[in-house]
Amino acid sequence: MSDRTALILLACALTFVVAALAGTGAGYLARRDYATYPTALARAAVAFAATLTLAATITTALVALGHY
Repeated sequence: MSDRTALILLACALTFVVAALAGTGAGYLARRDYATYPTALARAAVAFAATLTLAATITTALVALGHY
């Protein structure tokens, strides 16, 4: 495995961990606000998906600008 491939895999793993932490935090805060479990899970899923979408958008913008 080349260094570049390892760096890309590490960045993907880090992005996934950050998205999972954001989703966990959103679900926890929703439960603290007395939301039901399905509502808290939905909020966590939205936060997780939004974090991954933001990371993909930033990556696309950087590639388009040629800073890759």
